Amino acid sequence: MFLTITTTGTPERPATELGFLLHKHPEKAQAFSTSYGTAHVLYPEADAERCTAALLLEVDAVALVRRGKGKGRGGAPDAALAQYVNDRPYAASSLLAVALSGVFSSAMKGVCNARPELPGVPRPLRIEVPALPARGGPGLVRRLFEPLGWTVTAEPVPLDTEFPQWGDSRYVRLELESADRTLAEALRHLYVLLPVLDDAKHYWVSSDEVDKLLRAGEGWLPGHPEQKLITSRYLSRRWSLTRQATERLELVRLAEADDSEVEEIDNAVEAETETEERPTPLAVQRREAITAALKASGAARVLDLGCGQGQLVQALLKDPAFTEIVGLDVSMRALTIASRRLKLDRMGERQAARVKLLQGSLAYTDQRLKGYDAAVLSEVIEHLDLPRLPALEYAVFGAARPRTVLVTTPNVEYNVRWESLPAGHVRHGDHRFEWTRAQFRAWAEAVAERHGYGAEFVPVGPDDPEVGPPTQMAVFTLTTPKEAKAA
Repeated sequence: MFLTITTTGTPERPATELGFLLHKHPEKAQAFSTSYGTAHVLYPEADAERCTAALLLEVDAVALVRRGKGKGRGGAPDAALAQYVNDRPYAASSLLAVALSGVFSSAMKGVCNARPELPGVPRPLRIEVPALPARGGPGLVRRLFEPLGWTVTAEPVPLDTEFPQWGDSRYVRLELESADRTLAEALRHLYVLLPVLDDAKHYWVSSDEVDKLLRAGEGWLPGHPEQKLITSRYLSRRWSLTRQATERLELVRLAEADDSEVEEIDNAVEAETETEERPTPLAVQRREAITAALKASGAARVLDLGCGQGQLVQALLKDPAFTEIVGLDVSMRALTIASRRLKLDRMGERQAARVKLLQGSLAYTDQRLKGYDAAVLSEVIEHLDLPRLPALEYAVFGAARPRTVLVTTPNVEYNVRWESLPAGHVRHGDHRFEWTRAQFRAWAEAVAERHGYGAEFVPVGPDDPEVGPPTQMAVFTLTTPKEAKAA
């Protein structure tokens, strides 16, 4: 991923002043570690007449997958490979925008301690980005940059020069030129508009992104003709954040028109004295629903299969009705975190006797799991490939055979209600599938029929009249002893 910034100068005002503005010496090549790779800053040319600074970002695709939230596989057979083989290391995106703000943070803020007079001086600038994803094509590139005073050259990159009939790709080669532009302005434009053109971000977009957008957009975003599109794309189309940003931008515009401060405009309502009650997180609602179902079944000895980091085990330990709780997971790292969460090394003897953490796989039968009152599979089945579900089914319902089994899984129909989840994506990068209510019911009823259980279905979370609840839970109750069924 590559970007260059070029300026020209005179003997009185040499182009090498760019080194002072960027806080990077033209005679050095420097490297900076980032969360997703290494950023290199070097100067291909540096003299009084012309100076070019280059930012080269080497992206570690494996680190990007491990540290990122992921977009999910959605059942596509090649999507797992696509997490590692994609355009992120080569095409300018939010990765490059974050590197710009990190490596050139002082320049973006317009700060130069060595030469305080330099940041405010406009100078000729030329910016080149060889590969820029542009969802909207060259026309959108011009609509975003030309209102800011840039002369824009956006040349489409063909899919394959050997086969021109295939047409152009979604990438452009971008050149921006301006005869009088401060470097801070230029960097802020790039910081906002690069991810806007890519229409994607590699990190979770939270409420603090609104503040970042307004800081970087100060002085130019409120009056931009494409403000609505910029705001929506920068905030990953999260409508609540977009609305918040739009309202604050409108206040800025009104304040500028009235030649007053924003605080003077935004004084119609006094500050709230009471904070709004926050909704209960879905994970908490899920644990509460599981606990209630377990108590209704009369279970005292409980298995948490796929216990992860031990949140459910911790919740069950608070209720003395559960005399023995076993957490099982295939990941030793998850079990180590669960042990720390539960403070097993500091737990009293009586309390410690109630809990046990085991390593094991649900793909195999396990004699240690027999004889328990209930088993919980909370958000587990969707992490397995569909061909492996029969093995889990037999290990739990056929071999362990607890009296009660609780299974929770996401309801894919509810995904349209998650404002931050793009259409067609699953909720977590490791989900192999997500079922509709009908699909989950069909699977659960077939499992119950094969193994002598009855199945009831319980909504978890707000039960939307159109798309149902965010989480669906099946409560299996053993109705046919194994020996009778075999006979």
